[in-house]
Amino acid sequence: MFAAKLIQMPLKASISVPVQVFMTRASPKQLQLKSTFRVFIQTQRYASQSRLGARRAAERTKTKSLKEMAQEPASGSAIIGGRGLLAGASAVGIGALCYYGLGMSNEVGALEKAAIWPQYVRDRLRSTYLYFGAGLGMTALSAVAIARSPAIMARMMSNSWLAIGATFAAVIGSGILCRSIPYTEGFGAKHLAWMLHSGIVGAVIAPLTFLGGPILVKAAWYTAGVVGGLSMVAACAPSDKFLYMGGPLAMGLGVVFIASLGGMFFPPTTALGSGLYAISVYGGVVLFGGFLLYDTQHIVRKAETHPVVAGYPFDPINAAMGIYMDTINIFIRIAMILSGSGRKRK
Repeated sequence: MFAAKLIQMPLKASISVPVQVFMTRASPKQLQLKSTFRVFIQTQRYASQSRLGARRAAERTKTKSLKEMAQEPASGSAIIGGRGLLAGASAVGIGALCYYGLGMSNEVGALEKAAIWPQYVRDRLRSTYLYFGAGLGMTALSAVAIARSPAIMARMMSNSWLAIGATFAAVIGSGILCRSIPYTEGFGAKHLAWMLHSGIVGAVIAPLTFLGGPILVKAAWYTAGVVGGLSMVAACAPSDKFLYMGGPLAMGLGVVFIASLGGMFFPPTTALGSGLYAISVYGGVVLFGGFLLYDTQHIVRKAETHPVVAGYPFDPINAAMGIYMDTINIFIRIAMILSGSGRKRK
């Protein structure tokens, strides 16, 4: 009751309104004098009107909540930042290739030591990259075969949590199975597990075929250029230059993984979704480029240091799986970037 009464109480305010009054006084020169007077007019307003005005002012100046900020339309700054990050990383990669490739470093690189490698080191590296190329070929064939089956494609494109969990389990499980089987000369169980893993990865990336052949061919060429250039940087650099990057790369992988999961809940048209998309796609290209440098030098180090006489032979399949997954992840992200650029041009 007291509050209701307080609202009805009139508030008085004095508003100064300038009023000009002209007065004429007789004189020989008929000069006209002008004087100005201020008249104070009393007006009254109610407390309810003042409270409404204060409320409107508060609504105009109040800060937005975290949910409102996250659901705002994307401004494009995150995508621009991601492109800038990718351009900067590309410039660093080209600079590193020129620096190490032209022999400006005082340290000896892996490519320079290749002249004194024993034959078994050369054979190990050759086998590793043969399995790497064969794995990419089987993945491409699997993706094309799955894309021609509408029933399987419908299952692969399902957005249910059961389908997503089954996909993760199949890729990770087949990779663990392949790595756990000991390598033996000739065709054996490990080769079957390796083929199964490559086929499952091909089924996972099969929905990319909806982007169209020209985009995928262009993405494949770009990926080949990126992988070839970074492999050359790793070969020309000192043999342990990028092996210290394991810890930072693992942390970056966690960030990209969380961003990829968050992108399932926030569309890229929102401010938060756009930032997560930029981290997952553009940041992912930079991250897996760093992994490619690390894994390439790890392959060379393992081929050089694995004992000739040991209880188990050198495993080229396990050695190739690291750069194989790096290449797949780079290809997926480059295809996504190219598809987005194509939609904007249209």
